[in-house]
Amino acid sequence: MENENQSLLPKNRSSNPSYSTPEGLELRSFRLGLNWFCLDQSNLWKVSLSWSFFFVLAIGVPIISHYVLLCSNCDEKHRRPYDAVVQLSLSSFAAVSFISLSSWARKYGIRKFLFLDKLCDVSDKVRKGYAEELQKSMKLLCVFVLPCLAAESAYRIWWYATGASQIPYLGNMYVSDIVVCALQLASWLYRTSIFILACIFYQLTCHLQILRLEDFAQVFQKETEVRSILAEHLRIRRNLRIISHRFRLFLLLSLVLVTASQFFALLMTTRTTTAVNIYEVGELALCSISLVTGLFICLRSATKITHRAQAITGLAAKWHVCATINSFDEADGETPMAQVVSPQMYPADVDWESDEEDEGDDLDNTKLVPIFAHTVSFQKRQALVTYLEHNRAGITVYGFMVDRTGIHTIFGIELALLLWLLNKTIVNLT
Repeated sequence: MENENQSLLPKNRSSNPSYSTPEGLELRSFRLGLNWFCLDQSNLWKVSLSWSFFFVLAIGVPIISHYVLLCSNCDEKHRRPYDAVVQLSLSSFAAVSFISLSSWARKYGIRKFLFLDKLCDVSDKVRKGYAEELQKSMKLLCVFVLPCLAAESAYRIWWYATGASQIPYLGNMYVSDIVVCALQLASWLYRTSIFILACIFYQLTCHLQILRLEDFAQVFQKETEVRSILAEHLRIRRNLRIISHRFRLFLLLSLVLVTASQFFALLMTTRTTTAVNIYEVGELALCSISLVTGLFICLRSATKITHRAQAITGLAAKWHVCATINSFDEADGETPMAQVVSPQMYPADVDWESDEEDEGDDLDNTKLVPIFAHTVSFQKRQALVTYLEHNRAGITVYGFMVDRTGIHTIFGIELALLLWLLNKTIVNLT
C-alpha cells in the first residue's frame, strides 16, 4: 500500500489557502489499523509477513484448534459440536476480506481507494465531514469488535479454567492452556476484525458520496445553470459506478456466506438428537452476531446512498414545479419582464413549524425551494428532470439496485435466523 503518511487533504492544498492541514486529518488511524492487522503490503517483506499472518491466524490455528481441542470426550458443558461451523464461517469471511483488501491495496492504494485524491474537487464542507468520518472509523471498529471479543474471552477463560483436566495439553498444563487460549483469541480477533474493517472501508467510500450528494442538493437553492448541474450529477454517478464495481463481489459473497452460515446453523441446531444449551451454542450465536453486524454495515451504507441519490430526482422535480408556478405569465403582457428573485412559497394549509420528521434527510423533505425566475428556461428544467427520472443513480450489485425494498427483505430473513438461534440459546439457558 502506498505511503500512509499522506494527508487526508490533497497534495495541492498549498494552492488553496482557504483551509489548512490540521494534524488530526492525517491517516494515522488507518495506518495504525493496517499495520496492526498486517495489511500493509507496500513491499515484498510486508507482503510475505501479511500472508504469513493470514495463514497462521485464519487457517492454521482454527484447524489445529478444531481437531486437537474438539474435546468429544468431555462433559456436555465443554463439548464443541458446532465448532466446525464457527471456524469455517469465520475463516471464510476472513479469506474473502483479506483477499479483497489485498487486491484493493495493490490496485489503488488507500488514497485512491477512499477517493482522497478527489477531495480537491469538493467543497470545504464535504472535506470536513469526510475527515470527521475518517477519524471515527477505527473507533467504530472497536465499538463493534471489542464487546464480542470480551464475550469470547470470557467464554474461553471459563472453558479452560473449568475443564483443564479434560482438555488435551502439551507439557505443562497451565502454560499450554494459556498459550493455546491466547492463540485462539488472537485468531478470533483477527478474523472478525478484518471482516469488519473491510465493511468500514465500504462505509467510508459511501459516506463521501453521501456528503457530495447533500452538497450537490444545494444547487437547487441558488441560481445555477443546468449544464453545471448535469456535469456534477454525472461525476457523482461515475463515482457510484466505480464503488459498485469495486465492491460488488465482496458484497455478494458476504450476503451469500452469511445466509448460508445462518441456514446451516439453523439446520444443525434443529436436529432432534442435538442438545442445545448456552455452553455449546453460545460461541455459534456470537459468531452469527459478528457476521450479521458486518453485513448490515455494508447494506445500510448502500441503501442509504441509493436513497439519497434517488431523492435528487424528487428534489429536481420539486424545483421544476416551483419554478413553473412562479414563472411570469408572458402571454398577458401585464407582468414586467425584469428578472427578479421570487420568495420561497409556502402553501397556506401546511404547518411549517413541525419539521421533526424531516430532520434526518435534507434531500427528501416537504420544504419548497427558492425560485429564481427566468434563470433557467422551462425546456431546460424539463429536460433535466426527464434525464434524472431515466438515469437513477445508486449502488448496484451486478446490475441489481440495492434499495430499501431489498434491504427490508434481507434484514427480515437474516434477523429471523439470528433471533431464532438466540432464542434457542436463551430458552435453554433459563
